[in-house]
Amino acid sequence: MSKFDERIKSELEQQTRADVHDLKEDIWNEVNVELFEGKKTIIKRRKRWMPAMLIAAAALVIAFTLQSKSGMALIKGIKDMFVPEKEIIQSIEGQDEPTEVYLNEGKDSEYIIYVDESRYKMIKGEDADIITTIEPLPEKYPEVSMEIKQYPTDKPETLVKELEEKLKVGFPDLRAVEIVSEPIEGFWLHGLTESTWDGKVIDVYVMSNGKDGSFVITEKYFLEAAEGHGARFHHMLQSFKIIE
Repeated sequence: MSKFDERIKSELEQQTRADVHDLKEDIWNEVNVELFEGKKTIIKRRKRWMPAMLIAAAALVIAFTLQSKSGMALIKGIKDMFVPEKEIIQSIEGQDEPTEVYLNEGKDSEYIIYVDESRYKMIKGEDADIITTIEPLPEKYPEVSMEIKQYPTDKPETLVKELEEKLKVGFPDLRAVEIVSEPIEGFWLHGLTESTWDGKVIDVYVMSNGKDGSFVITEKYFLEAAEGHGARFHHMLQSFKIIE
């Protein structure tokens, strides 16, 4: 069972019964417009679909006669996943820090991620998106950035092996590939050039794009910033979600 399915099940089990005729009608009308374009006899697929999770919620409401309280709680839960801004509590250098983060869409709106815009900015490029410091760091500091790039035709299992070989050139003590579930589900590569304050650190995450390809997220910072920029990148990456 997926995390989303588990969340739906939890919402349904926690609520009590009530009438949802109006809720079902409203959602069905939206689905009907999207799927059937107002035509009664011809079913025509459109290029632009409603978000998959909204259709899933609509299907549940209609098929299983959800109570109004349950239905509204479920829809609210979906909306909460994509609020424009929210406050999170992140642990930075051993201290809990409240932080306002803002919703950002990636290239071609194929993913979303919440960014701490008090410190970082997202730069959208032709081939990849970069999250980096708002102001450039002084020249003495190594690069600090998070690159998000999609490889539409390269599967994670193949891609991670190729990346491992390339990274060994600049990071001789590169750790062995690990399978992780945090901050994303996929493969993780970690390397360090040297154990000095300015030693370059790299974290590379390779995950499926849900189709035939992969997303590769590359974090770059330096050893002294591991509990600062490194921790902030980790928290931001936890909010990464692929959008169909």
